[in-house]
Amino acid sequence: MLVWSIKAALSADSIDQVYVSTDSREIAEVAKLHGADVIERPAGISGDMASSETALLHALEVLAEDGHQPEVLIFLQCTSPLTLAEDIDGAVALMNTEGADSAFTACRFVEFLWRTDETGAAGGINHDMKGRQRRQDRAAEYLETGAVYVMQTSGFLEHKHRFFGRTVIYEVPKERSLQIDDPGDLVVTGAMMSSGMHRPGKN
Repeated sequence: MLVWSIKAALSADSIDQVYVSTDSREIAEVAKLHGADVIERPAGISGDMASSETALLHALEVLAEDGHQPEVLIFLQCTSPLTLAEDIDGAVALMNTEGADSAFTACRFVEFLWRTDETGAAGGINHDMKGRQRRQDRAAEYLETGAVYVMQTSGFLEHKHRFFGRTVIYEVPKERSLQIDDPGDLVVTGAMMSSGMHRPGKN
C-alpha cells in the first residue's frame, strides 16, 4: 500500500518532494527504495493513540530545521492505495482556484443513514423516514475518502488541524474511495489492482 501511494505522489505535478514519516526501519527502507525521503518519527507519537496531525507537525519541524518550509502541505494516507496522481493535482488546483485554505477528497454519498435510540428504535439521520425523497432529489452529500488532504502550511501550523479556514471538497469517483480498514477491504483492493483497473500514476 505504501509503494502505491509513493508512486502516485511522485507522479503528481503538484508535488516537489515526497516524505514518509515512520518509526519502522522496514517501512523506511521500502520508502527509500521507491524514491521517498524518510522522516524518523519518535516513538512517543507513533502509537495507536497518536493523531495524524501530530506526525505532520513533527515532520514540518524536521523540515524547518533543514531550512525548508513548504508553502502547501499534502497529506496522503497509504490506507487509501487507489489514489491517483490526478486526484492529488486536482485537490491542489481546486484549493488554489477557489482561494481556499484546505481541501480533501470525497465521493458523492447517496446512501440512507440510520441510528437507533436507547430503546432500539430506528430513526433516519440524513432523511425523513415518513416522507423520504428520491436519491436524485436530495441535496448532494459527500463521504470523506481519507486519501488526500491539502493544506496551506501556514494555516495548518496555526490551527494544528487539517480542516481550517475555507475548506473545499475535491470529488473523486466511488471506485477510488475504498479505504483499507479490514481484511475484506484488502481483498477487494488487491483484486482491483491485479485486474489492471487501477494504476497509481495518471490515467
